[in-house]
Amino acid sequence: MSERFVIEGQGGTKKLRGTLAVKGAKNAALKALPASVLFADGMPLENVPDIEDVRRMRELLAGLSAGPALHKEVAERLRASIVLTGPVLSRWGQVSFPFPGGCVLGERPIDLFLQGFKALGAEVEEKESFFHFRAAGGKLKGARIFFPFVSVTATETLMLAAVLAQGETVLQNAALEPEIPILAAYLNACGAHIEGAGTPTITIQGTNGALLRANGRVFTVPPDRIEAGSFVILAALAGEEVEITGCEPAHLSALLALMRRADVDFKIGKDSITVFGGHKPNSAHKLISARTHEYPGFPTDLQAPYAVFMTQASGEGTLLETIFDSRFQYVDALVRMGADITVMNPQKILVRGPRGLTGKELEGPDLRAGLAYIIAASIAEGSSKINNAYIIDRGYERIEERLQKLGLNIKREKI
Repeated sequence: MSERFVIEGQGGTKKLRGTLAVKGAKNAALKALPASVLFADGMPLENVPDIEDVRRMRELLAGLSAGPALHKEVAERLRASIVLTGPVLSRWGQVSFPFPGGCVLGERPIDLFLQGFKALGAEVEEKESFFHFRAAGGKLKGARIFFPFVSVTATETLMLAAVLAQGETVLQNAALEPEIPILAAYLNACGAHIEGAGTPTITIQGTNGALLRANGRVFTVPPDRIEAGSFVILAALAGEEVEITGCEPAHLSALLALMRRADVDFKIGKDSITVFGGHKPNSAHKLISARTHEYPGFPTDLQAPYAVFMTQASGEGTLLETIFDSRFQYVDALVRMGADITVMNPQKILVRGPRGLTGKELEGPDLRAGLAYIIAASIAEGSSKINNAYIIDRGYERIEERLQKLGLNIKREKI
């Protein structure tokens, strides 16, 4: 039986007030869990979000007891499953995995992973809907790998694969996301030899098969910067005064710069952001154009929530998507709600604001767009129904319970 969220919109009023704590980062947890394969004594974790994607990754890890093959049905539903192939191949010398799944965001080729594994000395065979990799001699060997384009998932996967390899691996044009150096620092404390994480060039001296040891060290999953950024946008549009706690403001510099230019009132604390949404109407905000970019640029995962913000600000501007090729699937739903958005091409939309929104029945195409619908529904006139709650649950822990505490009229119901 499926579930949906039902939200009674606030119209033009700003009623949300209180404190909203940020959970552990989905994207960090989905890389730390696979890293546990590299350890002889287990890898203790804390601040792991209780979300669907984490549960699926734990299922894949549990299934490894039957051999180095990823469970097909689970892996096909979870894009991050491909990260697990790196440490599994590094530790056991072989791995089999299906083409990974996840949100529908256009074409997401895995050539970077295939070529990277080959460079590390693995042989590849595609057979019966599975990719089968086997390391020559049972161990991966260090290599120099240049990424033709920046990919955070490929960077993390091949960094993990290189930890137990023979010799030195150099990853060039690597991703800069803050979750990468945070994980690398922990791995180094447990016996890995990684330099340059958080820069475009990462160098890994392999341990030649020697497993890492945590010796009781706990890896703390960092706060989810995408969740925190989405909450900033929600608070700016629907909040009277909302304090977002347990976050890392430095990881949100690109969004906060846009909010500042849009004349949103907020203050930054050591690990908090307080948004004073009630100080001015949404129409007083300026509509500022944006383009997504790899970190430290504006995150593609905040693109849909920011589009909702743009519909309420005054003026017109564009939103350019540079990471994925099919991430404006949510636009038609916002237009049905009353937004003035023109799709100029598959990578660019034109938004005119402010426009009042009216509640509708919606179907989230991906988890980030799903949260954008919740934001849109919170400021709309009337009731909205957001079907397919599961896809939002994949990335946000008990979102309705947390927003209810701020005063949002949102409930979960079975369909």
